[in-house]
Amino acid sequence: MTFTTWGRTFTAEPAQRATPRDEPALRAMVARAAADGLRVRAVGAGHSFTDAAVTDGLLLSLDHLRGLESMQRLPSGGALVTVGAGTRLHELNAILASHGLAMRNLGDIDRQSVAGAISTGTHGTGARLGGLATQVRGLRLVHADGTVRTVTDDDPAGSPERVLFEVARLGLGTVGVLAAVTLEVVPAYLLRSTETVRPWREVVEGYDELVAQHQRVDAYWFPGTDRMLTWCNDPLDRDEAAAHAERQEGLAGTVRRLGAGARTVLDEEVLANGALGVAMRLAAAAPRWVPRINRVSAAALGDRTYVAPSDRVLVTRRRVRFAEMEYAVPRAALREVLTDLAAWLRTSGEPVPFPVEVRCAAADDVWLSTARGRETAYVAVHQYHRMPRERYFAAAEEIFVAAGGRPHWGKLHTRTADDLAEHYPLDDVASVRAVVDPAGTFRNAYTDRVLGAL
Repeated sequence: MTFTTWGRTFTAEPAQRATPRDEPALRAMVARAAADGLRVRAVGAGHSFTDAAVTDGLLLSLDHLRGLESMQRLPSGGALVTVGAGTRLHELNAILASHGLAMRNLGDIDRQSVAGAISTGTHGTGARLGGLATQVRGLRLVHADGTVRTVTDDDPAGSPERVLFEVARLGLGTVGVLAAVTLEVVPAYLLRSTETVRPWREVVEGYDELVAQHQRVDAYWFPGTDRMLTWCNDPLDRDEAAAHAERQEGLAGTVRRLGAGARTVLDEEVLANGALGVAMRLAAAAPRWVPRINRVSAAALGDRTYVAPSDRVLVTRRRVRFAEMEYAVPRAALREVLTDLAAWLRTSGEPVPFPVEVRCAAADDVWLSTARGRETAYVAVHQYHRMPRERYFAAAEEIFVAAGGRPHWGKLHTRTADDLAEHYPLDDVASVRAVVDPAGTFRNAYTDRVLGAL
């Protein structure tokens, strides 16, 4: 019955675990648990580093609620697609690709369920792009009494349905269990990925110029080094895509697929995950070697450019387990944040073999989005799961909070509802929760801490 998060950050012993075979079974299980006084939480892949899915009541897996339910083509060439809430993102990407479609934006991991990813604020990168919750157009959710309710962004502004939609699309599962999600997706597109090793200062001081030149920018920095790897990903226009397709015509389909697969295995499994795994084990065994390990890792970085479908460019497999803290800071504060973080790492001598990751997002209007109302930069700090992280994360969090940072809902942090009330309309969120879940069936210790207890 034990549940453990992917990053080994939290473990729980729920009273019951269940995997409903379909939506009627889900409704019956939720209603029965609520009647018995059990709290209910849903879990996908367990990729949240927080205790968002931890419960002492009923823990529901939505693994059987997967796949495409319906598709409505749009004049833009995109579509509205409704999928089971338990659908994994990599499964969604495959479904969309088979119909000539793609997600407008993705995070860098695709193991999560659709419900888990949107409910915790997965965001991806792109100064003019929003996170996954901004792509949600409708939701079907199960309330504590087993009833089902469908809410959409077409519901009248200010109506009970519309405000419920706002909390359901990014609300940590506090207003019911998601059964299905409707997403607005776009025509499939190719990305040209340009990976470039640049001086640390060039990236930090020229970040605004970099994100103005490219649709998506992702940057990685090994602490203690003066090099940063930037991934600049830009969509091919129609002529470029046609020319790329022409170049591929000389290859047999099977060979082409095998070639792409071989590149992925070599880059991600051998060079990336394999080498990183060795480095992490060395660091855990001999922390004093970390500065040398980071210099070797940074020296191994190189430039390259390639073209591939969007999901193959944006998503990275993660075989090496780690713990992570990520904060959304005002983009104007990014330079100071990174400078202060580098100074602390330099003076503290803390052994940190995992790279720091920097991304960005457009401002949006989602109630609990970390990018709500402001252009945002994301700074993520990681630590190998077998190494101490407390001092590093505490120092990083102090820097992030001083800059007006907001913690990622699915990653480690110590903030409370009192701290977060200045960033989010928590009173409005509480009002919605009180109406649809007055008994607190869908709450847990984490939601009490960050959203406030009902």
